[in-house]
Order: sequence, then C-alpha cells, then structure tokens
Amino acid sequence: MHSKRKHTPQSAVIPYRRRRKNFEVLLVTSLGSGRWVFPKGHIEGDLSARQAAEKEAFEEAGVGGRLSPNRIGYYCYRKKNEKNTRTYQVEVFAMNVTDVLESWPEEHTRQREWMSPENAADAIAEDDLRILIRHFFDGLNK
Repeated sequence: MHSKRKHTPQSAVIPYRRRRKNFEVLLVTSLGSGRWVFPKGHIEGDLSARQAAEKEAFEEAGVGGRLSPNRIGYYCYRKKNEKNTRTYQVEVFAMNVTDVLESWPEEHTRQREWMSPENAADAIAEDDLRILIRHFFDGLNK
C-alpha cells in the first residue's frame, strides 16, 4: 500500500532594504538552535500564506513594509522529533522593509542582523532557500 506524503504548510518572508547601491537582508536567530533563519511559521486560522508571512515578519523580526503580492518561491524541509519526521512546504514572500521597530514581540528571544544577500545565503542551512535568495536578488540587480 502506498501512502501519500503530507506536507505541513508554512510561510516565510525575506525582509530586505536598499542601502545606497546595495541590498541588505534581515535574518533572525531560530528559537531552538540559534542559527540564522528568515521569519517563518505556520499558517494559522483563516490567514492566507501572504498574511502569515507578514505576521511572522512583525513578530519575529519587528519589521513591516511592502510585501510581494505573490510568493517568490517555496522550499521544503524535514524536522525530526522523538515520534516522527514531518515535512514542511514553505511559501516564501519578499518584503521591501519600510519600518524597523525598536521593540517587537520576540525581541527578547531572537537576535536580528542585516547582512548582504550573499552573506545571508551563506548563513542559512536550506540549500533550496539559498538558491531562491540568489535568484531573487539577481533579478532585483538587473
């Protein structure tokens, strides 16, 4: 018997801004491992993936701005716990940041740091997301 793989939907946001002639990307630390990640989370209740991405940007990174009308891509990853392995499919949106808050909901549990798109791509663990970052910023630089 063949079972269907079920993906848990999530959404993420790539917050970016332009400083002089260069782009900067905002990463935050994950709660568990402390590694650099983009704001990401489950799509809760009646929220669309886009609305959830905007919510995560505010809660995890303390930023707001102009969100892309459509996703710029997606990636999958797996997470293991004691009982099982779960596969997540993450819809990714881009946010041109216009507001950076001094205080935000998760400021005491996360660090945030602006870095170049190249350094951001090197800092994150998911290969598919690295490719997505590079492709997105290559398009903006043309």
